[in-house]
Amino acid sequence: MNSKLYVGNMSFKTTEAGLRDTFGQFGSITDVYIANDRETGRPRGFAFVTFGTAEESKLAAEKMNGVELDGRQLTVNEAKPKEEMGGSRSFNSPNRRPGAFQARY
Repeated sequence: MNSKLYVGNMSFKTTEAGLRDTFGQFGSITDVYIANDRETGRPRGFAFVTFGTAEESKLAAEKMNGVELDGRQLTVNEAKPKEEMGGSRSFNSPNRRPGAFQARY
């Protein structure tokens, strides 16, 4: 397990300081990132919390998953690198090459 956690289903009222206080009881936190919408600047409802060690991270994930914070039940698990995350948009299909639309006639 790596030392970065994904924290989902967060209240829009949850702050970086609140996350540091809540998760800090499990070890030393090196970074907290709350995702914000690019257009509006409002929180998107999830964050990433990075601990000093993988052991601290694992303990925090076990203890905080399902715990209520600011009126919302958190989803906490190991953060996965972007390339491992699933997504429905694939631009590698054979019909995505230049001129493919015209060739289908």
